Amino acid sequence: MAPPWVQHAMWWHVYPLGFTGAERAALGPGAPVAHRLGHVERWLDYLVDLGLNGLALGPVFASSTHGYDTVDHDRVDPRLGDRADLDRLLAAAHDRGVRVLLDGVFNHVGDQHPLFRAALDGGPGSPEAGLFRIRWTDDGPDWDCFEGHRSLVTLNHDSPRVVDLVADVMTRWLDAGADGWRLDAAYAVPTAFWAQVTGRVRAAHPDAYLVGEVIHGDYPAFVAESGVDAVTQYELWKAVWSSIAERNFHELVWTLGRHDAFLDHFVPYTFVGNHDVTRITSRVGDATLAGHALVVLATVGGTPAIYYGDEQAYRGVKEDRAGGDDEVRPPYPPAPGDLAGPDVAPDGWATHDRHAALLGLRRRHPWLHTARTRVVEVTNTRLAYEARASDGSGAALLVALNLDGTPWRLSAPAGATVAVHADPAVVPGTRPGPGASVDVPGPGWVVLEV
Repeated sequence: MAPPWVQHAMWWHVYPLGFTGAERAALGPGAPVAHRLGHVERWLDYLVDLGLNGLALGPVFASSTHGYDTVDHDRVDPRLGDRADLDRLLAAAHDRGVRVLLDGVFNHVGDQHPLFRAALDGGPGSPEAGLFRIRWTDDGPDWDCFEGHRSLVTLNHDSPRVVDLVADVMTRWLDAGADGWRLDAAYAVPTAFWAQVTGRVRAAHPDAYLVGEVIHGDYPAFVAESGVDAVTQYELWKAVWSSIAERNFHELVWTLGRHDAFLDHFVPYTFVGNHDVTRITSRVGDATLAGHALVVLATVGGTPAIYYGDEQAYRGVKEDRAGGDDEVRPPYPPAPGDLAGPDVAPDGWATHDRHAALLGLRRRHPWLHTARTRVVEVTNTRLAYEARASDGSGAALLVALNLDGTPWRLSAPAGATVAVHADPAVVPGTRPGPGASVDVPGPGWVVLEV
C-alpha cells in the first residue's frame, strides 16, 4: 500500500535535460559544470499555482546522452549541475510542500559506465563481469541490451551485487531528500529482483513512493510480486486518446471497467502524456479535444501526472528515428511570462486555466484518488459516467463528455450543480436548467456535483 501522502499527490512531470535546453551529449573532459537545475527551481511556484504538489523529475544522473544511459548513479549530470544544485532543488520543493520523484534507470546502464568498461577490460574472471549478462565468444564479448540498443547494457538481475547496487543507490538519494522513485523499464526486470530491492528500501524509508514503468501485462500481479506501490497506467492512457481521436467512447468504457478492477488492488499512476509519447493535443487534434482527456484524468481514480507543456497545449509528435523524441521534450522559457504568443502555444493559457480548474476540483475531492466509475450513458461520441467515492460516503460527480458538434441535453439528478464547465463563463455552483437537465456543449464537457 502506498504511503498516506500519495492520496493527495498530483505530479508535474519534467524531463530536465529537455526542459533546461541541455546539450544532447555529455560534456567533454574538463568542461565546466552547467548549473541548469536552477531553471527547474524557478518553475516551482508555477507548479504550485497550477494546483500540483509533486515534481516528477526525469533522469538527473550522469549519462552519455538522453539520461537513460547512466554512467554514474551517484553524480548529477554535469549538463544539469552538481550535487549542490540538486540539493537546492529538493529543499526549494519541500519548502513549498512539493514532493520530488526521481527517475531510476536500473534495468540497464550506459555502455560507458565504469563497471561495464571494467568488465570488458577484465574479462570473464573479473569481479565486474558478473554484474552483466556478457557472453565471451571467440569473436569477442557480446551482451544483453535493452530492446536492441547496444549502448544500453542490461544488468544481471540474478546477481546479489546488483541488488546491493540498486538498493543502495535508491536509499542514498532518499536519504538525501527524494520522496520516491519512478523505476524505468520496470517491466523488463524480474519481479523477484524488485521484491528484494523494495524490501530493503522500505526498511530504511517506509514513506517512500515507488512506481514502476509497466506498459502491458498483469498490473496487479506485478505490483503484488515486486513490492512497488503502483505502475504506470498505459491501458487508460491509450483508451483515453484513441476514444477521442477515433470517436469511440465504448473503448474507454471497457477500459474504465478494468481500471476499477485495478483499484481493488492498488492505485495506478495515471497520465495522458509523458516524455515517451506523442503529446495529447497532437494525438486528438486540438486543445479543445485535449480538454476531454484532461477531464477523464481529473475525475477517475489514480495518482495523476501532468507532463510539462501539456498544460500549455504544446504539440509534439514522437517519431521512431534518431532525435525522434525532441518534439516532445522541448526547452521551457525562462519564466511563465514568456509562455505567450503564437510561436509558443496559441491556446496555452486557456489550456492552463482549464488544468487549474480541474486540478482544483480534484484537490477539493481527495476521494477521487480511489473513486470508482459507473457508466450512465454511452454512444460512440457521448459519454456520461458517475465517479463515486469508494469509502461509502456517497460523494459523487457526474461527468459528461460530448464529441459531437451539437449540444447534448443530459438528465441531471435533482440538486446537482455545475462543478467545472468547458465554457469558463459558466459559474461553478450553477444549477441545471428546467427539468433537471444540463446542456453539454458540442464539442465540450461538464462536471456536476451530485
